[in-house]
Amino acid sequence: MEKVFELYIRTTPERLWEAITDPEIRSKYNFGARVTSDWTPGSHFEMSAPGAGGPLGEGRNLEVDPPRRLVQSMVALWSDEVKSEGPTRVTWEIEPVGDSCRLTVTHDELREGADDQLYGGWPMVLSGLKTWLETGELLTTPGSLMYSGQ
Repeated sequence: MEKVFELYIRTTPERLWEAITDPEIRSKYNFGARVTSDWTPGSHFEMSAPGAGGPLGEGRNLEVDPPRRLVQSMVALWSDEVKSEGPTRVTWEIEPVGDSCRLTVTHDELREGADDQLYGGWPMVLSGLKTWLETGELLTTPGSLMYSGQ
């Protein structure tokens, strides 16, 4: 099973790449969670937040092609239900379009009937990314603030 999310953000590919890979920026729109890595092919990454009580996810960077494409194998760790789902793949594709970018996020290698906690947060995360890049403001939905300590 796969889930595909496509949106347009008024920004540059470089700024969008930075927002995806910089832990401080990422925490602003990703439920308060930071993603840390050295962002090289084959390297490890970890998603964590101070209020989470442990890692929220981890995996490997399969492809790293800044500022165009990032492919990651990820194991979600935020609940026992998602841990049991095992690894999935997330692909971030950035394409410049005029003064904006088309961002396509594909979350695949999901088993049929996978727990929707694995992919159900993407619309909120990506809306938060778009809001922050275009306005500098944080999206304040309850899910967006889940691990932010606010």
